Amino acid sequence: MQSQDVAPRPAPSPSDLAVDVEQAEAALVEHYPRLVRLAYLVLPPSLGRNRRVVTAHALTQRALPRSRAQAPAIPARSTGRNGDPGYAFVRLQVLRTALEAGLPLKRTALPKRSQLPPLLPQVWGLRLFPRSGGADELALDQRLSALSGPARAAYVLRGLEELPDGEVAEVLTAAGCEDPQDALREADEVPEQYALLDSPEFDPCSLHARPTDLMRRRQHTRAALAAAAAVAVCGVLFGLPGDGWAPDGAAAPVYAQNPAAEAALDPAELLRVAPTAWTTSARTDFSVWPARGDLTGDKALLRRALAVWARPGESVQVSATPGTPSGGPSGPPQLLYAGNVDSARVVMLYDGLRIARYAEPKSGTKGAALDFARVDGADRSEADALVLNRADGNVRYLTAPWVKQAAERDLLKPASGTTPLALTGGVTAPLAGPAAESGDCTSWKVLQLTDATGTRLSTDLGELVPAHLTTGRPGATHEVTGAAALHTWAPYACSLASMRSAGVRTVNAWAYGRQPLPDASGAADWVCTRAETWRGGGTRVLAQFHTPGGAYGAVAAKAENVPACGTKDPHVLAGVLWKSEAKNWYLLAAGSPGTASISTTGGVSASTPGSLLAVRAKQGVRAELAGTLEDGRQISGLH
Repeated sequence: MQSQDVAPRPAPSPSDLAVDVEQAEAALVEHYPRLVRLAYLVLPPSLGRNRRVVTAHALTQRALPRSRAQAPAIPARSTGRNGDPGYAFVRLQVLRTALEAGLPLKRTALPKRSQLPPLLPQVWGLRLFPRSGGADELALDQRLSALSGPARAAYVLRGLEELPDGEVAEVLTAAGCEDPQDALREADEVPEQYALLDSPEFDPCSLHARPTDLMRRRQHTRAALAAAAAVAVCGVLFGLPGDGWAPDGAAAPVYAQNPAAEAALDPAELLRVAPTAWTTSARTDFSVWPARGDLTGDKALLRRALAVWARPGESVQVSATPGTPSGGPSGPPQLLYAGNVDSARVVMLYDGLRIARYAEPKSGTKGAALDFARVDGADRSEADALVLNRADGNVRYLTAPWVKQAAERDLLKPASGTTPLALTGGVTAPLAGPAAESGDCTSWKVLQLTDATGTRLSTDLGELVPAHLTTGRPGATHEVTGAAALHTWAPYACSLASMRSAGVRTVNAWAYGRQPLPDASGAADWVCTRAETWRGGGTRVLAQFHTPGGAYGAVAAKAENVPACGTKDPHVLAGVLWKSEAKNWYLLAAGSPGTASISTTGGVSASTPGSLLAVRAKQGVRAELAGTLEDGRQISGLH
């Protein structure tokens, strides 16, 4: 849903706003679980799940008016719970205090009651938190935590209360939000997954309980009086710094225990998906992968993997694809694999946004490595496989549960056929890695996987997730199957080396032009390869030129972060200086289909109708290309 600026309706008259205590109490009792859920979702996640639960109940219980009251700027005809003015009033009170609880504490003003830990309800000796949800709920919680309080409230009012934007703006204004339109626009950044708001992950009325620190509780009791006295003395001696209570603002001390963080370190809390879940789920991504490997029951290994993810030591080699955060999980991740692979023990985990791979030598933990890769929004073709291990120039993959066959193919030799790879528990036999970035490129081995929907090719570019290879015009790409598609890729396979370690998601090769050479020695092919990334930015485009009989294509032009050759702009124009066998130099240029004319200025001045240009030139000359499309739009040459 994209928000539109909607002015709140004029405030109703006071007679419309009167709400009886009994009416508000009846609404609170009837809708208590919903109101507590609303408060929990709006409260800042930085409070921690235990305090959010207790605070949500406290704010809801304090929402009753003390006498016949006025509900500012909320008309009795509000759509809340079938137009009940009592519910509209109580909801407004809960929303206002939940937003106040997220405001930073300031030295210049006394804190509001909602900003302090609640006196009631109070639970001693236990930590409370809602039941854990799945990967979707975890991803949504992470996205909501990045929003401001008003934006979270706007998202919740849209999804949980099903209010239109006009009423959302009204409620936010009445709750004290200074710019409700800005909150609505910020809420647009989070995908509409409103059904997840009813998940047990966000239900503070259905809770798990865990004990606090049992070993130290007795010591803490004896130390309480001394600690209280020390705090009182420090409060007199030191002023409160800046606009907050401490340099870290509302953050808990570094030694504080957080239920979500503790659960993320507990191997018993790891999410494990049933082996057949993918057969019935509408999703075909990593969230339906089962846990595999011969060490899925090794709690010590899993505990080490989780602990290193949360707090990697100085000796741990940590790597992450560009744009991938390397912080710890916000809750228990999903276990994908734990087992012995060659000379290492490997654990693969998934938190809804990232794949984390922990590896340690079988001989000990010295030399442990931790790798991260973004996989948000992966589809079936992009969730086919993960790199499990690299050793001696070979790669082992962990394949998706829907994969039936695996094979090795040399992309440089389209007619050479494939070599089957054995699958054992979803793990492939070793596959020769692609060519090194330096030296001769005489082969480029790729992974070919087959399932019920067809065959797909992927290539290792030095990261956890292999890049999916496709071919065809942008917007109508298809898999690299069949002789024509394989021959399209063959001369350009070695150019994939320039895309290593860039967070590449897919690479498409589009044969957009074929140009007769001016010396009548045959026709050259023009191909545009475009690499899309998981983070969105950093796309790479290569325009390549391949002459008859040549083993490899030559890069004629390249660019980054441009729309050319992509679905948003399926057009390209590129040129190259070419030397004939008679040692004559030519400027050759080709535009994609739909190019009406090409012109060149600078060192060479010429123009021609159509999508191909060939003109005599001098060695080393520089020229600027421009093209006109059939619809009249101008395009420039790729640089």
